[in-house]
Amino acid sequence: MKRLLSLFTVLFLLLAFAGSPGILAFAQPRQVNVLIDGLSLDFDVPPFIKEGRTMVPFRAISEALNVPVAWNEKTRTVTASDGNTNIRLRIGDRTAYRNNTPVMLDVPPMIVNSRTFIPVRFFSEAFGCNVEWDGASYTVRITSPKREMTVIGFYALGDSKTSSWTNLFGKPYPEHSNGNTDAISDLALGWYSLDKNGNLLTKSTTGWQRPAGWEDVLKVASLYNLRTEMVIHATDSNGDITGLLSSKEAMEKLANAIANESKLYSGVNLDLEGLGLNKNPEALSQVRQNFTSFVRMLSERLDPSKTLTLTLHAPNSAYKGYDYKALGEIADRIIIMAYDYGTSPEPVNMVLQAVELAKAQVPSHKLILGISIPSENAESMLTKIGIAKRYQLSGIALWRLGLISKDKWEVLRNTVTPVSFHR
Repeated sequence: MKRLLSLFTVLFLLLAFAGSPGILAFAQPRQVNVLIDGLSLDFDVPPFIKEGRTMVPFRAISEALNVPVAWNEKTRTVTASDGNTNIRLRIGDRTAYRNNTPVMLDVPPMIVNSRTFIPVRFFSEAFGCNVEWDGASYTVRITSPKREMTVIGFYALGDSKTSSWTNLFGKPYPEHSNGNTDAISDLALGWYSLDKNGNLLTKSTTGWQRPAGWEDVLKVASLYNLRTEMVIHATDSNGDITGLLSSKEAMEKLANAIANESKLYSGVNLDLEGLGLNKNPEALSQVRQNFTSFVRMLSERLDPSKTLTLTLHAPNSAYKGYDYKALGEIADRIIIMAYDYGTSPEPVNMVLQAVELAKAQVPSHKLILGISIPSENAESMLTKIGIAKRYQLSGIALWRLGLISKDKWEVLRNTVTPVSFHR
C-alpha cells in the first residue's frame, strides 16, 4: 500500500509541474556549443553527446578549419586533407585512418538528419588543434594550429612606459636584443605626414613624426630581419587630405617625395583617414575617385621593388571614401581598420562584417586585419586572430607597439608564425 501511495505521489508531482519551464528544460538534452579560436560555430543540425564523445557535422567543422573534404557515397566514406595530414572515416566503422595509420574511435561516424557526424576531438587534434571540454557550459573550445602570416607592428612615438623600441627590442633605447622580434615580420613606421600643398612632413599636428635616432631603428630592424614601411598618416579633420586630392600638382609633388623617401624602406604604407564622412552620393563618388587616382599615381612612381600598403577604414565604418575594389587592384595589400566601433573589446559581429565586405571586393591574400591593441584583451585578441585565420587573410596588423602586454605577446607566439610579405 505504501509503495502504491508513493507511486501516486510521484505521478501527482509530475503532473503538477508539467507546465514548469525548468522541469521541461531539465528533460531536454543540453545544447552543445563549439568555439574555434573563440568564434562560435553555427550548425544547421546541432552537435550532440554520444557515449561521452561530442559529435559534430563533418563538413561544418572542416570548413571552419579550412580543411577540404570529400564524400564517397558508394563507400560511405569521408576524407579530409590539408596537404600534410590526411584522414579517412567510414560510416559505422570505429577504425579511422590518419595518414594511412589506423586509429580506433570510441564512437564511429554516423549520419543524422542527412548530415555526417564525426567525433570532434579526433578530427581537430588530427589537424593540430588543441581541444578542451568545458562541462559546466557544455562547450568545446578548439584552438586552431599556428599559421604562417604577416604580422605588422605599427611603430610610433610613445612615452617611457609605452616605448615602441623597448616593447619590440626588449631593452631601453639604444640597447637591443631579440626581445619580441620573433613575433613580428614587418614594421609600419609612423613617421610622416603631409599638408594640402603636397609637402611630405616629418612632423605633424597629430603627433606622428620621425624621432631622433630614427636611423637606429632601421639599422636594428635590419639586424632582426624585419621589413620596414614608411607610414604617411594624416586625418582630414582640417581638410588637408581633401585639399591635396583636389590638386593634381599637389598630388604629383607628394607622390614624387614619397617615392624618393621610400628608397630607405621596403615599402610605403598610406594611412589617410577620415574621407567620405556624411557626403552626398555625388560628392562621395568624387572623393573616392580622387583618392584612387592618387594611389594609382603613387604606385606608378614607386620602384617596382617597393610594396604599397593602404591602411583603410573598414567598409562598415562611417567613412565611405575608399573604393576597396579599385584600390585592391592597385595596392599590394590593404589593412582593414576593423576597430573603433565604440565598445571594448571590439564587437566580433562588426569585425566579421568588415572582413566579409572587404573580401567580397579584394582577394583575401591582399587583406590584413587591423587589431587595436588598447581595445582588446588576450582572449579577445585570440578571437580576432582567429577571424584572420578563418577567412584566410594574409595577416594581421597591430596598433601599436609599445602597448602590447606580455600575455598578448604570448597569444601571438601561440597562434602565428610571422612571415615577411611577398608579392
